[in-house]
Amino acid sequence: MVGSGATATLAAGQAPPITGTPYLVVEHVAKRFGSFAALRDVSLTVEAGEFVCFLGPSGCGKTTLLRAIAGLDPASEGRITQGGRDITGLPPSARDFGIVFQSYALFPNLSVTDNVGYGLRGALWPKARRRDRVAELLSLVGLTDHARKYPSQLSGGQQQRVALARALAPEPGLLLLDEPLSALDAQVRHHLRGEIRALQRRLGVTTIMVTHDQEEAMAIADRIVVMNNGLIEQVGTPEAVYRRPASAFVAGFVGRSSQFDAVMEERGLRTADGHLLPTPILAPVGTTLRVFVRPEDVRLSAATGTGLSAQVTALEYLGPVCRLALEDGRLRLEAEASPDEIRDIGAQPMVRLGVSLPPSRLLLFSSDA
Repeated sequence: MVGSGATATLAAGQAPPITGTPYLVVEHVAKRFGSFAALRDVSLTVEAGEFVCFLGPSGCGKTTLLRAIAGLDPASEGRITQGGRDITGLPPSARDFGIVFQSYALFPNLSVTDNVGYGLRGALWPKARRRDRVAELLSLVGLTDHARKYPSQLSGGQQQRVALARALAPEPGLLLLDEPLSALDAQVRHHLRGEIRALQRRLGVTTIMVTHDQEEAMAIADRIVVMNNGLIEQVGTPEAVYRRPASAFVAGFVGRSSQFDAVMEERGLRTADGHLLPTPILAPVGTTLRVFVRPEDVRLSAATGTGLSAQVTALEYLGPVCRLALEDGRLRLEAEASPDEIRDIGAQPMVRLGVSLPPSRLLLFSSDA
């Protein structure tokens, strides 16, 4: 990234700086299925008690990495340690984790109580302790009144709560969530993600969740691991990933943005249509850059006949904000503004508006990145 405000970022697959003794360490992990490389030299550290989301498009390797950590699809190369113990070659049963799948995977012939307590067996879990642990978890996930029901008698959200309680029952050091909310409707998903985050904070369990939902990752993660084509593109807080993307892929994938090419000149960036965007010289003059700008960073005003302007081609009312599509020649922008601002500047389809793009908010990358 070459834009103003850019900070040093991680190369693809590189681990973030270690600030203490990490709980989980993934070192140079690769996973191949025949000639296909699902993961390529991936390294990552996760701190104890952290909530980390693996985010990326379908086929990027995020679920494969989760399954490698769990031992369900062991790594072809590399090393994985958890709590200082090398778990690379251990079977899933010898690793310390609980896992929740998208499909819930509940036993249909067992009650809620028996599903949650299914893994609590052996000398460590005498009957009284097992009963108390199940009761504690059902209370935590709000299902005490449903203890004797069967999965078929529960809603999707309730079934996922049972699956979560079952994964947490043996007190695992690591909780793995494989797109646990994607099968639920939007309202239930939004509510349950808040419950999962609150429960994780209360228990302090180190958690990794796979998701393709950007909003979900931004809302609940301490850090996001953005993946693409079997590599890690960036690791950072939600704010860092959104505001300081490490690559053009991250800028285009995380959040909404407009993008276009422009050439670096001595006075700023020149778009294909000849528009000049004032900005400091951030690359050699003559360099073609890919420019990204977030919709909330596009400044709008009533057109004055000077400077950049664009015609409103669409306007959507979304409650607290309005989303506008703007065009001027080949330059296409998306902007967001409050309903009051829309009214004040007279924005409506076919009207031209003044547009400014603050230099500090432009995200710039090499055009071939």
